[in-house]
Amino acid sequence: MANLERANLERMRLGLPDLGVGVGLRIPHYRHIFEHRPRVDWFEIISENFMVDGGMPIANLERALASYRLVQHGVSLSIGSADPLDFDYLRRLKALLRKVGSPWVSDHLCWSGAHGVHLHDLLPLPYTDEAVRHVAARARAVQDFLEVRLALENVSSYLTFTSSRMSEWAFLSAVVEEADCGILLDVNNVYVSSHNHGFDPAAYIDGVPHHRIVQIHLAGHADQGKYILDTHSDHVADPVWALYRRALGHTGDVSTLIEWDDDLPAFEVLAAEAEKARAIREEVARARAA
Repeated sequence: MANLERANLERMRLGLPDLGVGVGLRIPHYRHIFEHRPRVDWFEIISENFMVDGGMPIANLERALASYRLVQHGVSLSIGSADPLDFDYLRRLKALLRKVGSPWVSDHLCWSGAHGVHLHDLLPLPYTDEAVRHVAARARAVQDFLEVRLALENVSSYLTFTSSRMSEWAFLSAVVEEADCGILLDVNNVYVSSHNHGFDPAAYIDGVPHHRIVQIHLAGHADQGKYILDTHSDHVADPVWALYRRALGHTGDVSTLIEWDDDLPAFEVLAAEAEKARAIREEVARARAA
């Protein structure tokens, strides 16, 4: 019976496995990780940091691969841009995929530049039918080229477009259904954007196609009162943990990552956040079983 349940859950995740709970692989933690081999199910890497021919980045990548499962997460795909897809970038990304063996590759549902200028930011899109068709066609092309499942992540946002004709979660749902790709559900980003724009975060969690959620991100943020900044610089906040429980109630166990990129603490602090996520997964699994 357990094997049947596991098979059903993997079908819900587009045939992709639940890897457990992971954390980001970051340079300040390399020494601790390589010397102590801490108990971590998997690490997420920023793809662009390793899209090079050699040197220390590749040496460290190979050291990590010797002991851990790695999953690639990108920040430069700019899937929503009006510029043509950058196939030079995609070829280098695919070469890294061959080396890493990542079961899927993720990037953000956003645009990051135009007219050949990269803005180094994750900028929101207008939520329109035209944008759905544009992004979905590009996502299908990327997924076909890479030959692994693409997962698109919802971004935190601080402005909206007057041209939008649907909610953010309806837009995300329409894109991934038309593209037949996965979702990287960033629960912290849902909470940040809900505060900034005044929508119900529970409606977002409930409203996306749960069978397409192949990964979840959890992170800390900075509450500035009138708005919240997605900073990845603190512990996961209690309202975000609550939304994580709600998401797991829909998805069952799904690969979960703790993101902590600024004001990095000792690795033990990061690992404790991962253990908290693991405990919540187990709590929700018991409730689902009951």
